[in-house]
Amino acid sequence: MILAQTRTYTTGSGPGPGPSSSSVLEYLAPCPDQVLENVLENVLWFLTSRKDRNAASLVCRSWYRVEALTRSDLFIGNCYAVSPKRATSRFTRIRSVTLKGRPRFADFNLMPPNWGAHLAPWVSAMALTYPWLEKVHLKRMSVTDDDLALLAESFSGFKELVLVCCDGFGTSGLAIVASRCRQLKVLDLIESEVSDDDVDWISYFPDTGTCLESLIFDCVECPIDFDALERLVANSPSLKKLRLNRHVSMGQLHRLMVQAPRLTHLGTGSFSPSEDVAQGEQGPDYVSAFAACKSIVCLSGFREIIPDYLPAINPVCANLTSLNFSYANVSAEHLKPIISNCHKLQIFWVLDSICDEGLQAVAATCKELRELRVFPFEAREDIEGPVSEVGLQAVSEGCRKLESILYFCQRMTNAAVVAMSKNCPDLVVFRLCIMGRHRPDHVTGEPMDEGFGAIVMNCKKLTRLAVSGLLTDRAFAYIGKYGKIVRTLSVAFAGDSDMGLKYVLEGCPRLQKLEIRDSPFGDAALLSGLHHYYNMRFLWMSACNLSNQGCQQIAQALPRLVVEVIKHEDNLDMDENVDTLYMYRSLEGPRDDVPRFVSIL
Repeated sequence: MILAQTRTYTTGSGPGPGPSSSSVLEYLAPCPDQVLENVLENVLWFLTSRKDRNAASLVCRSWYRVEALTRSDLFIGNCYAVSPKRATSRFTRIRSVTLKGRPRFADFNLMPPNWGAHLAPWVSAMALTYPWLEKVHLKRMSVTDDDLALLAESFSGFKELVLVCCDGFGTSGLAIVASRCRQLKVLDLIESEVSDDDVDWISYFPDTGTCLESLIFDCVECPIDFDALERLVANSPSLKKLRLNRHVSMGQLHRLMVQAPRLTHLGTGSFSPSEDVAQGEQGPDYVSAFAACKSIVCLSGFREIIPDYLPAINPVCANLTSLNFSYANVSAEHLKPIISNCHKLQIFWVLDSICDEGLQAVAATCKELRELRVFPFEAREDIEGPVSEVGLQAVSEGCRKLESILYFCQRMTNAAVVAMSKNCPDLVVFRLCIMGRHRPDHVTGEPMDEGFGAIVMNCKKLTRLAVSGLLTDRAFAYIGKYGKIVRTLSVAFAGDSDMGLKYVLEGCPRLQKLEIRDSPFGDAALLSGLHHYYNMRFLWMSACNLSNQGCQQIAQALPRLVVEVIKHEDNLDMDENVDTLYMYRSLEGPRDDVPRFVSIL
């Protein structure tokens, strides 16, 4: 509502008509700033992009204030970049919070346990400030059962909880969420560690019906009460996404599919039968069950797969846009009859057990493929892996619309990587992980410089890059010269001098996240990025050639940067060599929950 200003004035005797002395109430136009704020508020409600909202908040104080009032979704990429108090006092009308904690290299056991990223201070602050909170998405956070209890008790309209790569909680906390969040639509547990408290959390959902639309618990290692799960599925008419853990057998999967033929996303659980069918007795008709689920577009699971049962999914293959075989040890022979029907497939995750032959089958059929991830069945450096440059080149020639690839292998050639850069120019993400340290082009013996150079030169949309293999400073010079929009760079076992990192830090203006492990970069390389670190979200360097003195220089030159030196548990004495450096920008300065193996400079 726009409030008009008024002004009272008195007229005296004089020529012309009118009273000799009276008070006249005159209507004036609203204050221009007030009009702007009201109009701006109505406009900003429709602005959903975080990038656009951040830009709007920088225009002036008025825009800063109005943008905060109209923001309903809060994204914080580092839980230590801002305090809960500062965030909740600025943004007061939040309904959805996304919060990230530990850096990504923590997934590879490169960070000691109990480093931090605790949810407790955040959920306490949100409980006091955000009574209308509906959604919480957490990634790599330490979450306790008490945190989940406070979350369930504080928000009466809570609808969505997503925990990705989180730990610290158990089935007791899940039971509290299930029983108290009566409007819950989404409970997704993805690659999180859930402790078994001997609590049957599935049975705590209400028996009278739920609002559930998505239930993902394939990472939960403890058994569940299947009868309670079956009742839950029957009582959840809106359920569209269901991903089961490995304790759900194929026979049980069949019963659930009969209850929920409307599913669009299905995680199959073990995909192996646990019930013994008596000789002569006919088992469940799995093919008919999949045929009845005509809406399935996303299929995953297969955690303890018996490949002979794989043809059961054939009826849904023609409609699949996403297929995840990253837990399924299947061969090319088993894959080919399935993948030949997946003409609409856009996302495919798979183990390298399918070999180059399997990837050639993917290339021949999946012309709409946008994302491919090939994971190692055995992540060892001393074996000759089953996928190579042959599979990569086949995919690049057959899947020209590819936008994202993660490819683990033991051998690769520059020619195959160059071919991918030319055949798939729309690549946004290119992550090539050559297992084994400093491995060259296995045909020519040359460094992999030209291959990665071609990727940054020819793929104009590239924002994420992971490099490995034998690389010289030349590869990093290519990245610095052509990788102008690269935002995330991961380096493992690569480089030969400080100049390599210097090329990147001086040449990549949009770099936000830089992760480096087991590379020769030292203090000179680190100091070359002083001009850019305030613009980055974080820098991680482990097992490099950094000294405590070099890190101290960074801390003194950039006081608003938090510089954490992380020591391994068996090397807690401060010496000149730095095991791990983790630097990030923060409005709050050093955190107050520092463990003993972390020193903040």
